[in-house]
Parts: sequence; C-alpha cells; structure tokens
Amino acid sequence: MEFQVNWTGNMAFQGEAPSGHSLKMDAGADSGGVNEGARPTEYLLNAVAGCTGIDIISILKKMRLEPTSFHMDIKGDRAEEHPRKFTDIHIHYALEGELPEDKVIRAIELSKDKYCSVSHSISAKLTVSYSINGEAGKKLL
Repeated sequence: MEFQVNWTGNMAFQGEAPSGHSLKMDAGADSGGVNEGARPTEYLLNAVAGCTGIDIISILKKMRLEPTSFHMDIKGDRAEEHPRKFTDIHIHYALEGELPEDKVIRAIELSKDKYCSVSHSISAKLTVSYSINGEAGKKLL
C-alpha cells in the first residue's frame, strides 16, 4: 500500500488513501495547530476499532448472524515520555440482537488473535470485553 501525505500549512496534513478517501490531520492549538483535522493518534485508535469491527461483522455474517446494532467503546493509554506511544488499548464491544454468546466470543477472539492487521501492527497491549443486549459478557477475553 502506498499513498502520499501532503503538508497543507502550519501543522496540517492531507492524505489521499488508495481507496480515494481523504484523511485530514492537524494538531491542536496546544501543539501549534488549528484543529482542522483529527490527530494521527485519533486515526490510529479509530483504525484499530474499525479493523476489528469489520472482522467481527464479517465473521458473524459467515455464521449467518447479524447484530441489530453494534458499537465499540475504545480507550487508549499512552506513555508519559516521548514517543508517547500507546501502551494499552481496551475495546468494549456492545452488540444487540439474537446472538449466541459463544459465537460472539469466537468472532471477537478471531479478530483479536488472528485477523486484525491494524492491532497486530502496533505494540500496545490489547484487551477486550463485550456485552450482548446490554448484559456484560460472562467470559473474560
């Protein structure tokens, strides 16, 4: 995968992904930017969630299951010292619908342990939890 990211002035950058989508990044005022785009670290956490979410939906569809709704709450902890990398990332998967718990667990585990290329590309420790129809999962993952 290759693409170009261009400086657009001050602390802002514009990337054009091979898929044709534009990614605008900027720093906050505290770092000399003017908040014209998301921070690169925000894109990174969103990428982890998006990657694993796509995996989970794909796996569930192969099991002939589809949630009526699905969202993820993601929290990233960063080191205090530079390069201030993410040290820990936690994702809570909240699914709704007629979903057998064992199938949800299997989909989450497959994404976490095997398929999500984004989470496997970073060194942060990844932990996950889940709920189905508002009820916390019975198994720790």
